[in-house]
Amino acid sequence: MKPNFQPQQLRKTRLTEYLLRFGFGGAVALVASVIGHAWGPRVGGLFLAFPALLPAGLLLVKQHDGRGAAADDARGAVLGSLGLMGFGIVIWGAADRLAPWLSLTLALATWIGVSVGAWWAVFARRSGHARCNRVVGTAFDESDA
Repeated sequence: MKPNFQPQQLRKTRLTEYLLRFGFGGAVALVASVIGHAWGPRVGGLFLAFPALLPAGLLLVKQHDGRGAAADDARGAVLGSLGLMGFGIVIWGAADRLAPWLSLTLALATWIGVSVGAWWAVFARRSGHARCNRVVGTAFDESDA
């Protein structure tokens, strides 16, 4: 599996699908805001970390491209979240010690490095193995071996 971008696929998306994504994302942000007002910004911030568009996006990917594509997107989101955790750790440790531009640059480099490294560890190394070329659900299908 290799990430790819196909701009012509944007034409296949209907207006109702965009409304679903934006509506769900807005609802999650609203809930996080209410929680933040009730229990403080630290607790509300935890809820803002919820990937607001992921559930709606996965539903639409499953409808358009099938369960396997949605599972791949979910795996990619998990790997990207690992990178986001690295970003947060770098900001937490560097924000009060370094210039803001340097802290953000290091954090961004960490996010990219961790995300790409995790993708490589999970997907790229396995692409050469015949039994791992096809992904079904959340487990590798060994019937192709």
